[in-house]
Amino acid sequence: MGKTLYEKVFDAHTVRKLPSGQYQLLMGLHLIHEVTSPQAFSMLEERDLEVMMPERTFATVDHIVPTKSQLRPFADNLAEEMMVALENNVSRHGIRFFSPQKGEQGIVHVVGPEQGLTQPGMTICCGDSHTSTHGAFGAIAFGIGTSQVRDVLATQTLAMGKLKVRRIEVNGKLRPGVYAKDVALYVIQKLGVKGGVGYAYEYAGEVFDAFSMEERMTVCNMSIEGGARCGYVNPDQTTYDYLKGRPYSPKGEAWERAVDYWDSIKSDADADYDEVVVYDAADIEPVVTWGITPAQSIAVGDTIPAQDAFSADERDTVQEAYRYMSLEPGQPIKGMKVDVAFIGSCTNGRLSDFEAVVKLLQGSGLKVKDGVRALVVPGSQRLREELVEKGYDKIFTESGFEFREAGCSMCLAMNPDKLVGREVCASSSNRNFKGRQGSSTGRTLLMSPAMVAAAAIRGEVADAREVFEVNA
Repeated sequence: MGKTLYEKVFDAHTVRKLPSGQYQLLMGLHLIHEVTSPQAFSMLEERDLEVMMPERTFATVDHIVPTKSQLRPFADNLAEEMMVALENNVSRHGIRFFSPQKGEQGIVHVVGPEQGLTQPGMTICCGDSHTSTHGAFGAIAFGIGTSQVRDVLATQTLAMGKLKVRRIEVNGKLRPGVYAKDVALYVIQKLGVKGGVGYAYEYAGEVFDAFSMEERMTVCNMSIEGGARCGYVNPDQTTYDYLKGRPYSPKGEAWERAVDYWDSIKSDADADYDEVVVYDAADIEPVVTWGITPAQSIAVGDTIPAQDAFSADERDTVQEAYRYMSLEPGQPIKGMKVDVAFIGSCTNGRLSDFEAVVKLLQGSGLKVKDGVRALVVPGSQRLREELVEKGYDKIFTESGFEFREAGCSMCLAMNPDKLVGREVCASSSNRNFKGRQGSSTGRTLLMSPAMVAAAAIRGEVADAREVFEVNA
């Protein structure tokens, strides 16, 4: 019987089995940022410990960075303190820092792939739940807590149990106007926010085979929203073409050896999975979340489902969602008023995400509706430069969007980009939890970047295929 990629990579990085039944696993790459690392470094200092493998640790700053102006010192004193702490810690321990001053800063899950640090067959960790993004490259990537950040800094290892593997196939061809974000939300809607608990998700089938690396990253990013510990796609030529020539990718003969190894860690044709689920791409429509979990979603043309459409253990959360979102069963989601539109985040803040919207806006004459605050936030400084070089910034600003500096922005709102009061935000980010975007009463509707743009233009939830006249 063959093995899955997950099994191969896990076994290759196992140091030993622990008395607890867990395994001590070597981490090939450790990514850090300003939010979860200061306490971890302080814990090292308390024990007089050094970073064991600084050459495998890389830092950036993303959550707290303002996107309107990145001039120092930051207006937010706490943000400035966190920035200074990160700068001091990376300097002391000899850690490579992708800093704003060098024009290399960005969201940690954008910078890793952009730099070629994220590679197939790796174990990758970061003190951020959406580290599953890196699984798009055929890596096993985990989000970890602050105490685990400390452990990896000190030992380059983690204690982990072995996961089951669910293969998720999406076959056929997506309809025009349906994007990777819709696929991610559809899978979560079908399997639930707890469906992936105890699992690694292997994404496969014709749709993922045809996806670009950035599209694969979008879906892997949201694996955690479905309860999975990680999600991955087997590496292929698309993966290798993306990585070749990037700063930290192997060069020369080392590249050829690397590709041979990457090919070897793909899941075997006769691999044994704990579960296989198969979906038809033709069944997927543009998706919008209506509630307070990423699984509470519907196709844009559908109505809010009734409570009895859910299992008994979900109904309290459903009732809470109705109250919080001020929605009722049977109400259409299309037409719900939108105050803010946000395109960005580690889910949808990459080149192809912005290009998809630019193609729809260019030459359309359409503009953001008066009264809607619409933000476009690139995932990295390098990407921002590329968007400016292509002239995309002008297309966005001429259409009424604010074109910002790089950062996490309104995804988590640990910076000045926040909702106010009961505002409703059409967002390309990954979480629609209560209070997620900076207001304890603010409401978030997750959707694809194209759908966010459509909402910004209409001032309400709208079908992007209708707004931009996309032929079915």
